[in-house]
Amino acid sequence: MKNIKFILSITVLALFIVSTSSYAQLTLPRGSQKATVSQTVGISDISITYSRPSVKGREIWGKLVPYGMNNLGFGTAKESPWRAGANENTTIKFSNDVSIEGKALKAGKYGLHMVPFENGDVTIIFSENSGAWGSFFYNPDEDALQVNVKSNDISNVELLTFDFIDVTTNSATAALKWGTKEIPFKIEVAVNTIVLVNIKNELQNSPGFSNQSWRQAANYALNNDGDLDEALNWINGSISGQFYSQRNYNNLLTKSRILAKMDKQEESLKLLEEASSLANKRQLNAMGYQMLNQKNYDLAIKFFKLNIKNDPTDPNSFDSLGEAYKTMGDKKNAIKNLKKALSLNPKAAVKANSEKLLQELGVKF
Repeated sequence: MKNIKFILSITVLALFIVSTSSYAQLTLPRGSQKATVSQTVGISDISITYSRPSVKGREIWGKLVPYGMNNLGFGTAKESPWRAGANENTTIKFSNDVSIEGKALKAGKYGLHMVPFENGDVTIIFSENSGAWGSFFYNPDEDALQVNVKSNDISNVELLTFDFIDVTTNSATAALKWGTKEIPFKIEVAVNTIVLVNIKNELQNSPGFSNQSWRQAANYALNNDGDLDEALNWINGSISGQFYSQRNYNNLLTKSRILAKMDKQEESLKLLEEASSLANKRQLNAMGYQMLNQKNYDLAIKFFKLNIKNDPTDPNSFDSLGEAYKTMGDKKNAIKNLKKALSLNPKAAVKANSEKLLQELGVKF
């Protein structure tokens, strides 16, 4: 009887071990560690999640990673690409629509596969199935996009690495590096279009309760080929007609610039003069140089003289006025105002500029 009880106890224990092992596994270090690399382009996020095998003296390309499509001997796929890493499927995620090597791809998360060839060509596959294990269950019907690129020969990289090797204001080139090969692919983002759509959405939320947000929106549209009529509406909202509106130097100057770009010069100059009445010393000085660069000498002189009227003891204002006269070719008034700047004990930078300009005018001291 005791033997029977002992045997039953052992049987129950064995069943318990088998049943629990089916539901729980220990968390242990992987041979190929998992990693994520990300890059922001404009306001769009791109991220790649993958596992990182090491070379460990093995021949990678054409051996460990066979050329072409292959039957992996497991899963449902008769022919599979390389998983572009180890373990689970390598994935790539885009927060907004992108263009890969000139071909459009919608925002979303994709399984990332590669098919290298002996001649250096590589087909990169973006699969709508991002949750599979490796590429054992690859189905070409789930491809969202395929692009062809050329690989590059590089110095040995022991640990498989994804990196963003070239980033511009509207693009990023992602690259897989492993062994002696690099596989790059260019990702382009319609930054201005995405930002302008996002601005419209944000202005309907908490940022829309700020005067500054509407001015920033107008400035972005102005400086990035946005709709000028929309930019004008945004800056008008900042200036008047809304509970957050405030007529100030910054938004008047922005509206003046928008009107100038719309070829409404008379309206633009009228607002510019109004803005000057609200400007501080630094802002007024900047406006003077802006007009000087545009060869609008009358307004440049007017703005520099207004600074002097507001503070007749400021050497920088006289230095700026003297530089304006020099640019115009009025040597007499240039020398007069530059000497006045030096007489007011200017800071080193202002002193150096006045002396340099006087030397260029042939004045010795």
